[in-house]
Amino acid sequence: MSAYPSPRETARALARAGARWNAEMLAEAADGTRRGTRWGRGAFALVPAALAVGALGGAMSQGALAANFSVTGQPFTLTSNGVSGTGFGAIVNTPPVGKPDGTSTATTGMARVGFAQAGLAGLCGIVHQSIAGLPYSLLLTAGQQVTTAPPATFTTDIDASNLYIQATELQSYGPTTLQNAVIGQSADQVLVDGRPLTGAVPGGFGLGSAGGPGGSSVNLHGLNATAYDAEIAGALVLPQLDIRIVGGTATSC
Repeated sequence: MSAYPSPRETARALARAGARWNAEMLAEAADGTRRGTRWGRGAFALVPAALAVGALGGAMSQGALAANFSVTGQPFTLTSNGVSGTGFGAIVNTPPVGKPDGTSTATTGMARVGFAQAGLAGLCGIVHQSIAGLPYSLLLTAGQQVTTAPPATFTTDIDASNLYIQATELQSYGPTTLQNAVIGQSADQVLVDGRPLTGAVPGGFGLGSAGGPGGSSVNLHGLNATAYDAEIAGALVLPQLDIRIVGGTATSC
């Protein structure tokens, strides 16, 4: 029997804690007593989301489920010291982007990048949000410390299968090595783990594989992506997962 609580038990415990915290904050706000900075009037709304992300992160750290990291209607930043992947493919598409009012648009061109198997050298995710007119940042980190200037060489410590990133910009700061790749392949012919990428249009731009064992592969020395979606359809194990909220507009983890 595992010594750790199950993902469901973790989620329930965090939800109960969030409910108690919100109730206390609402009671304090209602009694009219001034208690310094009134975080309860605005910041409490962020707690359930943070707890939900924490529960999801706890389950992911046990390799228990797939994950999807996205923020409605706004991009977030994903950085890593490096990415090494096989079964690599990329296309250009115009995916639907949700808005806070529940509607969506599909007018923004993006790159959808997929890896059948990927290794990351640390992970840093940053989401910016304004609450009651004040800026906050949610930071998600795992694995080794991600540095502002990526190292010349890297060793991966996060394993992910069927990793997909939907981004308006994806940069590598060092040498990028592509092997067994075809640049300019029709988007609908680009396959990742035997399946076409979502949003592929026949005749659209694609970066696919020339065939051979494992398909195309890529090594990115340093990764900085302005993403709208990061999806891990397979297993994901995050060593040393840390999720925290800080005041201000953070630019690094």
